[in-house]
Amino acid sequence: MTSPMRAYRLAFPQSDLDDLHERLDRTRWPDELPGVGWSYGVPRDHLRDLAHHWRHGYDWRAAEAKLNEWPQFTTTIDGANVHFAHVRSPEPDATPLVMTHGWPGSFAEFTEVAGPLTDPRAHGGDPSDAFHLVLPSIPGFTLSGPTRETGWEYRRVAAAFAELMSRLGYDRYGAQGGDWGSVISRELGRTHPDRVLGVHLNLLPGAAATAEPTHEDLADLSQAERDRTHASWDRMRHWLREKQGYADLQSTRPQTLAYALTDSPVGQLAWIAEKFAEWSDPRDAVDRDHLLTNVTLYWLTGTAGSSARLYYERAHAPYWGAPPEPSTTPTALADFASENFIPLRHIAERTNNLVQWTSYDRGGHFAAMEQPAVLVEDIRRFFRTLR
Repeated sequence: MTSPMRAYRLAFPQSDLDDLHERLDRTRWPDELPGVGWSYGVPRDHLRDLAHHWRHGYDWRAAEAKLNEWPQFTTTIDGANVHFAHVRSPEPDATPLVMTHGWPGSFAEFTEVAGPLTDPRAHGGDPSDAFHLVLPSIPGFTLSGPTRETGWEYRRVAAAFAELMSRLGYDRYGAQGGDWGSVISRELGRTHPDRVLGVHLNLLPGAAATAEPTHEDLADLSQAERDRTHASWDRMRHWLREKQGYADLQSTRPQTLAYALTDSPVGQLAWIAEKFAEWSDPRDAVDRDHLLTNVTLYWLTGTAGSSARLYYERAHAPYWGAPPEPSTTPTALADFASENFIPLRHIAERTNNLVQWTSYDRGGHFAAMEQPAVLVEDIRRFFRTLR
């Protein structure tokens, strides 16, 4: 029996906000070495300023009201609560599109792109480019959390989202995502090529250099692709040396981490704010109120631990370490200059049906928040060819 769609509105009790404020007031701050900047982690002055704004300047009720402008629902799929926004276009022939966030984001990532995508006519665009948007929260994350059993890795999430789109009556649709959303969207297209028109990504899984390139690796490449391959390996090496620690921890001991992040709002803030700063281009590209909306969603739902479990489940799945399985679904990449990994086309083409690849000289990991207009146009251009 199919679970019903239940209407949902964000309405966290004031007592939850009062508790947050009291905890922020009682923060116990650590010491800090002088002059080290960001090299040891989030600088204390930076975090103190952000925490002070969270306590005294940020308006959760305003953010809650903005998110509630979207029709939202919950349903049960494969035993998990799945929350989603369903923003239908005023254009009757709009293309359905499921957009999936990543970590440490949420469905709130898409507040700047939803209007132009669903109603291009009202934003100076062509109405034929309109989309009906489905914006799910990944099981275990914020309003779809916590999960109540093991095994929620990305393939299971993709299967759940395929079921969600079916329940909504969408037989043919597109998929879009970055971070975990890119992995889930690609898997959705790979496993349902009869239903997914195309997959648009702003991160391409499995396409970066994972080892120092050899002479044989480079022999058949153009000079430009050779240079890009070296750059990809350099960035990957820096990632493994300086930035991989959070993922290793979430892949091995998410429960231990959960105690600290669920008990301390400043701990939760630091864990997420560091990623927004280090992965954005420039560091302050994401408006701090937008950032705090994401952080507050994790805090109020207590899902720091259950969102981290997605890393654990993938790292302990039978397929872990295997190369990506081939996908025949038409795929597009919006390649932003400061994404954590530099994708290589000669690697990507082995397992992806790439029909659009556009490189941009600015922008980072959180494309929908950092470069919303650029991302919107890239999505529109791709799906024009598939309708």
